[in-house]
Amino acid sequence: MENEDKNYIEERSRTLAFLLRHDKTYAFLEHGYRDVHDLVANHGFTREELQEIVDKDCKGRYEFSDEKRLFIRARYGHSVNVDVELQEATPPEVLYHGTAKRFLDSIMGQGILKMHRLYVHLSESVEEAVKVGKRHGEPVVLEIDARRMSEDGIRFLVSRNGVWLTEFVDAKYIRK
Repeated sequence: MENEDKNYIEERSRTLAFLLRHDKTYAFLEHGYRDVHDLVANHGFTREELQEIVDKDCKGRYEFSDEKRLFIRARYGHSVNVDVELQEATPPEVLYHGTAKRFLDSIMGQGILKMHRLYVHLSESVEEAVKVGKRHGEPVVLEIDARRMSEDGIRFLVSRNGVWLTEFVDAKYIRK
């Protein structure tokens, strides 16, 4: 029964991720928030379910607007243009990008593209990058010379849960 509950929450979490990151039909509120009432009334969520997803998400992807939990948003990962109050920051010397081995040739030729999202996602740890890479197949971790990128004028943003974001990573900054 516990495994069924876990699968159900994972499925609901994926649905929530779409609704908070990619739903082009919704007019997002300021700073990328979505009305919790909309999710309850129109998408079958309960407030308890939303709280559980926020609490149990190991990556800290979601947050409520305040203690009343009237609004919720994804902190990053959007394909719709919303301002989630990302902070511009100077990155550490090295960041990591997790991907699948099958994408390696393309990345080494073209760099890391944001694809359908607003930004390329980078991690501060190899472990986190491995987790990301596993979602796409056999994982490969790329080391990014973030210091050099920053010195070359490339802008970095950081989400509240420590995910680093940039618009593009040229192949010249990538080390296997």
